[in-house]
Amino acid sequence: MKYEKGNRGLNFHTSCLLCFAVLASLAGLTGCGSKGGNAAANRVAMARVYDQYLYRDQLSGIVAEGTSSADSVKIIRNYIINWTKETLILQKAESNLAEEQKNVEKQLQAYRKSLLLYAYEKELIRQKLDTVVSAPEIEEYYQKNQKDFQLKDNIIKVLYVKVNKKAPQLAKLKTLYRSDLPRDREALKGYCHEFAENFFLDDDAWLLFDDLLKEIPIETYNKELFLKNNRFVEVTDSLHYYFVNIKGFKIKNSISPLAFEKDNIRNIIINKRKLQLINSMKEDVYKSAEDKKDVEYFNE
Repeated sequence: MKYEKGNRGLNFHTSCLLCFAVLASLAGLTGCGSKGGNAAANRVAMARVYDQYLYRDQLSGIVAEGTSSADSVKIIRNYIINWTKETLILQKAESNLAEEQKNVEKQLQAYRKSLLLYAYEKELIRQKLDTVVSAPEIEEYYQKNQKDFQLKDNIIKVLYVKVNKKAPQLAKLKTLYRSDLPRDREALKGYCHEFAENFFLDDDAWLLFDDLLKEIPIETYNKELFLKNNRFVEVTDSLHYYFVNIKGFKIKNSISPLAFEKDNIRNIIINKRKLQLINSMKEDVYKSAEDKKDVEYFNE
């Protein structure tokens, strides 16, 4: 293909030829193929770069069934142009790189080996890995490895409610969010579902204190000191009231609680099982080959 000076794209003559070729390829791809004769000799060239050709039969399958004629033309035309550019660049690389730079056989072999090993290990894990981790297993791992679970952030157990300043029964809300009585907790839940703009009532869950600060406009320059000195917090902005009941907290650099680490520990245990499964497979394969005398070492 011939390009305009300045490399601004295909010239008019080449563009016309390309469009004609694309239309011809569409007709050929939807036809019944060649009848008789030598199939290789009957191949129709769509483009050439030096001594390399792109043939019409190589375009088969690049256009999805049901694609309109106009879109098909664009897809095939873009494919041909991209093939041309890529082939030109590869030719440039061939002519400019030193022989040792072009020798990629070792890299290709290593890459193929790694792909095959990865695919086999992935299938082995899919078939044989036990992903069920019991609560006692998680607790046992936690107790044995507590030094590995040091908090990097402050965490809290909390109830919080965000309501509009015009919300009804605010005095009742101020009483409910402080109460630990089951009936008051149910009443608080009902109030929140009816009137609150945002709320969190699961005080068994641990949250990052920083995540709470994203929701509530609490201003503090010392987060640890704030947590140690505050239990009930009520703040306001121009439109809302915020009510916070801090049920518990852990300061960063202390030991993280088990409830906060359960998912992390579960993943650690499963990953250890993966490694054990893969290592066991490797040892079994090696031992089997040794027993069958399929492995032999030679002295120099």
